[in-house]
Parts: sequence; C-alpha cells; structure tokens
Amino acid sequence: MPIKIPDTLPAFETLVHEGVRVMTETAAIRQDIRPLQIGLLNLMPNKIKTELQMARLVGASPLQVELSLVRIGNHRAKNTSEDHLLAFYQTWEEVKHRKFDGFIITGAPIEALPYEDVTYWKEMEQIFDWTETNVHSSMNVCWGAMAAIYHFHKVPKYELKEKAFGVYRHKNLKPSSVYLNGFSDNFEVPVSRWTEVRRADIEKSANLEILMESDEMGVCLAHEEKGKRLYMFNHVEYDSTSLSDEYFRDVNAGVPIKMPHNYFPHNDPSLAPQNRWRSHAHLLFGNWINEIYQTTPYNLDEIGTKI
Repeated sequence: MPIKIPDTLPAFETLVHEGVRVMTETAAIRQDIRPLQIGLLNLMPNKIKTELQMARLVGASPLQVELSLVRIGNHRAKNTSEDHLLAFYQTWEEVKHRKFDGFIITGAPIEALPYEDVTYWKEMEQIFDWTETNVHSSMNVCWGAMAAIYHFHKVPKYELKEKAFGVYRHKNLKPSSVYLNGFSDNFEVPVSRWTEVRRADIEKSANLEILMESDEMGVCLAHEEKGKRLYMFNHVEYDSTSLSDEYFRDVNAGVPIKMPHNYFPHNDPSLAPQNRWRSHAHLLFGNWINEIYQTTPYNLDEIGTKI
C-alpha cells in the first residue's frame, strides 16, 4: 500500500519518480482501510528536504500510512517559506488532541546550546510528555534523540572537539531485535553532529538497550521497550548528497571543516559519493512501521490508555 500525503506537497513528484507508491488524498478516501497515523515533527531549517527524506522511508512500507507534518508553534523557520508551512503543516498545539501510531522527531542544528536555552524547549518537554499518552511508538533522530533521552532519562550530551562527520561502520549488537530484522552484522551509517551521548550514561538506565554502535563514533541506536521509543543519534535517513551539501556549504562560507570520513570516492570531493546505507535505512524504518502495525490498537483512542 502507498503513503498518503497531500497531493501538492513538493515531495510528491520526487517520490513518484523514485518509484515510491504515493496515494492522493482523493484516492485514499475511497479505501475502507484504517491507515497508520504517523506524525513528523520537523525541526530542521530546510523542512522540504527533510520531508522528502522521511516520507521516502515511511512510504516504502507495504502498509497504508498517512503522514502528518507538524511544527513548533512559536518558532519561525529560516529556510522554508511561510506559504509552505501554512499549506502543509499544523502546529503541535493544533494536533495535540490527536492520537498517532508513530511519531518522528527530527534533529535540529542547535546542538551547542544547553537544552534549557533552546527557545522552544518548554514546548519540546510538553511534546515528549504528550507522546507517552498520545503516541504508540516514537522515532527520535539526532538532536531529537539526544533531547528525548535527556528528558526521559537525564542522559547528558557532550561537546566534541571536532565535528563527527562522515560515513562510519556500525555493529549490530542485537540481531534478535525486531528493529534489526534483516540487518547485516556490520553496516555503514552517515554521522553529522557536534555532540555525543555515551554508553556509560545510557547503561545507567535499566530500561534502555543499545542496538547499534560504532567503535569510532559510539552509540548509534538505543531502544526503550517501555514507551516504545527509538533513539537514533545519527542520520540513516540522509540522501546520497546530504554530507556533501553540508561540506560545501561550510567550505563556501569559510567555516573550518574536515572532509567527511569515508564518503567521497578516493577522498576526492569532485567525485559523486555513493550511497552505501540506503538499504539499512529502509530496513530500520520498515521494521519500525511493521512493529507498530503488529502492536498498535486498532482503535486509535486506545493508544496511551493501557500499560
């Protein structure tokens, strides 16, 4: 079954071109199916690019999924037009009465700030608390993962001396996990962050289980069965050119930046990078969607009412 998104969303044509099955709102109305309700709280400045990355992965599921785009109410995006936000997004205040089978919280380019100094931190705390009663399972990504694990478990983040930047080998620590079904023993994942969380702090909580880890970059993915939360600290959703876009952006702006590790062929920035993580990105999101489908109540109103 296809993903249901607004007919005029810019990602629509790109997804169709890539072979992702997309359903128009008009066609979805004709089907007597209860689609999975997935919300995307998009905190990234370039919201259109992030919409596409997430919709591509969510839309690869054989299940019918309805994707709702959500934003912080009191924060103005710098790189996305107000017209786009008004046309396709709702604020969290506008959707907080709803129940969602799954909810994705993206990263944000504010890693250097203490959480309490983020202008919308109080709203983020309300959203995290709201997911406990209104969301069956959540996927928290990069800064979103660090913020969530800090909110729920007080796991701190640490600033790095230099940016963790590139494509790194990771280990499958829990092959029996439903989220790692079909995963190789080791695989590559894009990394782009200025901070980290550490294994020792995560291990202090009996509720957290580390699923993916890199010898060089540390913890990549953690899971919490109570609350059904996933914490993805890296960027498995990235496009083939996402790291090069970041690299050339900083180079052109005169910002000191190292070439992304293990990314450009022969370490030559003039050569187009190859995507070596796409299959595992689809596996992770596909497994997550499938686990939601297997465990979520058919009646949305029952989400958050049973322990």
